[in-house]
Amino acid sequence: MKEITLSDMHGIQIGHAQDEEHATGCTVILCPEGAVAGVDVRGGGPATRETDLLNPKNMVQKIHAVMLSGGSAFGLDAASGAMQYLEEKGYGFHLANHCIPIVCGASLFDLSVKDGSVRPDKEMGYKACIASEKNTFKNGCYGAGTGASVGKLLGDTYAMKSGQGMYGIQSQDLQVCAVVAVNACGNVRDVESGEWLAGVYKDKKIVDPLQLFDQISNSNANLPQGNTTIGCIITNAKLDKSQCNKIASIAHNGYAQAIFPVHTMSDGDTIFVLSTNEVEAMSDAVGVLATHAMGKAINKAVLSSQECYGLPSTNSIKGAIKDEK
Repeated sequence: MKEITLSDMHGIQIGHAQDEEHATGCTVILCPEGAVAGVDVRGGGPATRETDLLNPKNMVQKIHAVMLSGGSAFGLDAASGAMQYLEEKGYGFHLANHCIPIVCGASLFDLSVKDGSVRPDKEMGYKACIASEKNTFKNGCYGAGTGASVGKLLGDTYAMKSGQGMYGIQSQDLQVCAVVAVNACGNVRDVESGEWLAGVYKDKKIVDPLQLFDQISNSNANLPQGNTTIGCIITNAKLDKSQCNKIASIAHNGYAQAIFPVHTMSDGDTIFVLSTNEVEAMSDAVGVLATHAMGKAINKAVLSSQECYGLPSTNSIKGAIKDEK
């Protein structure tokens, strides 16, 4: 097996745009020729677009893009930029003399990082599509991960910086790649060692969430709002809509391996799956690789992020620990 990126996969473009001053952005995954898709929403507070049509009982069999964005529900507007871009290029379903692209999407909450007055919109979504023509991706504080943070069980005061991440793997001809923007209420741990990488940062250390629940579990209050991890699995395996939906469900195991707690009522955790339908493959093999890739992508998101917006990062606290020694 070898590590890959989306640039190694046929028929897929990825790009992102961001407003660093206002701590928000969006990341688009384009499949201009269409891809079979599925979705699974596990969090209690999602902001999503066009997820109903991914139900196998519904008519549409392929979509043309997934837009991941900040901005909470406002950020869903970024998908309109992808609609415009795809229509101009002639990609979509041709009905009644119109080209109609299908763009699904999900947004995370980053409105509290700065003043929240600027959110991903149609213009930013269009810019992300233009950027996808170069098919490049940056891990860390870019795109949908620009304003992302983790470890918010005690509120934003003790949170740490996160971002977006990508990890892909190839087994013979089968390719599976994960893209994710990590904005979790919970902590993030290394999927291999179990070590906390980022999370509630208090008294110069990352606090174990279980210790915190020992203090807050009897409270009638809800967990702090404003979270959500959103991601997408892209594969060249031949899958139908039902299988894509099942793979999306399985890939949430990657969330669970890397994030704790996960899928809370204050998260809107969502995973899409895109299949370019090129290679015969065991669907369970796709699920296993998707879980692995998603966990590794989440780790990359926090390990690549830098301290900004008043939030420490994994890199900055490691530097502080090193200096103290």
